[in-house]
Amino acid sequence: MSKFAEVVFMEFIWVAFAFVCGLGVKMVAMPPLIGFLAAGFVLHFMGLQPTENLETLADLGITLMLFTIGLKLNVKDLLKREVWAGTLAHMAIWNLVIAAGLVFLAVLAVPYFTELSWQAAALLAFALSFSSTVCIVKLLEESGEMKTRHGQLIISVLVMQDIAAVLFLVLATGKIPSLWALGLIALYWVRPLMDQLLVKAGHGELLPLTGFFLALGGYELFDAVGVKGDLGALIFGMLLASSTKASELNKSLMAFKDIFLIGFFLSIGFTALPDWSMISVGALLVVLIPVKFLLFFLVFTRLRLRGRTSYLSALALSNFSEFGLIVAALCVDANWLSREWLVIIALAVSFSFVVTSLLYRSAHTIYMRRKDQICTFEMENRLPEDYFVQPYNAEMLVVGLGRVGKGAFKALYNMHGDKVWGMDADRKRISRLQEKGLHVFFGDGEDADHWEQLDLSKIELIMLALPSIDDMINVSVQLRNANYQGELAAIARYQDELKPLHKAGIDHVYNFFTEAGTSFAEDSLSVIEKAREKRGVPLRGS
Repeated sequence: MSKFAEVVFMEFIWVAFAFVCGLGVKMVAMPPLIGFLAAGFVLHFMGLQPTENLETLADLGITLMLFTIGLKLNVKDLLKREVWAGTLAHMAIWNLVIAAGLVFLAVLAVPYFTELSWQAAALLAFALSFSSTVCIVKLLEESGEMKTRHGQLIISVLVMQDIAAVLFLVLATGKIPSLWALGLIALYWVRPLMDQLLVKAGHGELLPLTGFFLALGGYELFDAVGVKGDLGALIFGMLLASSTKASELNKSLMAFKDIFLIGFFLSIGFTALPDWSMISVGALLVVLIPVKFLLFFLVFTRLRLRGRTSYLSALALSNFSEFGLIVAALCVDANWLSREWLVIIALAVSFSFVVTSLLYRSAHTIYMRRKDQICTFEMENRLPEDYFVQPYNAEMLVVGLGRVGKGAFKALYNMHGDKVWGMDADRKRISRLQEKGLHVFFGDGEDADHWEQLDLSKIELIMLALPSIDDMINVSVQLRNANYQGELAAIARYQDELKPLHKAGIDHVYNFFTEAGTSFAEDSLSVIEKAREKRGVPLRGS
């Protein structure tokens, strides 16, 4: 077998195992990333070793992911008190409580903990305070919640954690950025040129290539001046967030990023082979996840966030980050920890991914059941942006103002005027539409509190144009629970979505591609009729 054939065969092994394990867990209603994690451990157990290609894929996936996060991030969000104060307060409280707990386990002579010095315990607590950007972004994207109130809060907290990670690595490794790093400030004035590059790239295959160029270019530029390269990819994305092409660029990179990130999940399983005692200690660390959730929830509610926003944000952030492996490796190099701790941390990170992925799938259902208990933690004076808008004189409401929803909204608005309102969970999109004088308002369709606060008695039709079938089903359930008596319609993107949407109680379901083709044909025929009328040609049927 030639060298090239051997490489292709190994790549096929990675792809085959990832596919089989991912499909297997998906068929039992679990997120595919759990299968990818399992595939890495199985391949390692079989004696296979990761290739450089797999590590390259993993690194590319993380770089692209941070770049796309930047494309959707509003810099002003980082300056909000609930973001920076929430992140710092959680890290401070967590580090004190967990470090003390780890020292206590050492006193009890629990295996592997007996070797912990107070310095090592403090560093482990710090490592476990971070949440996994990779895992959480996947969850938010799959549920279509990246631009919701809690989605934006979560992303902002993750960015603040990344900044803290960069500062830690600078202090821990002694790698001081060069003086040339000061020149990175000039990127602010280079932003218009980067925006023009996207415009010139058009809409074809050159657009994602431009995205790769900018993401990798940002990584290399920051790395060259002694700053963490991943931060460079994030900053480059943030610089382009205001571009008119940002959304299109993000969509063009989505498939590449998801494929590359599979390499990241596989690579975790290759950290080292665990024994039963390591697995037990890793599982013991997972017990800390409820503590992490409770601390985030209490901190967010004390900062006047709504109970629902605090609950969903805390639940998503309640896992461990791959950054913990970096901190553990530094402790091993300093002889504060044995190498077995690398395996234990890898196991704890993997277990936490599984726990968060499973729990978050039922997050909205759990909230509906426990809403009264959760909301008792709310402060009396909530933040101004957490108050609801009541659309006046509304008889029709379009939920979701993406390309499909905005088209439906405009069509209805042209026919019925001010009786038609639109709602979306993307504040920037709502601001742009409001500047055009349209009757739209901010609202999360999956927010049970939102529907209970709105007066739905005069609304005769609600149209759901959301990206996820699960979201539309969840919204329909909450609308019925809020005693909505009008008609409910939804857009389906695939034929196999029609039946479950009808089953969920949605009165009218439209296949997006079929209906688009029908509307296109009808509009084209109306153009012909008008042209014939102008020429004095008899109309059809006359």
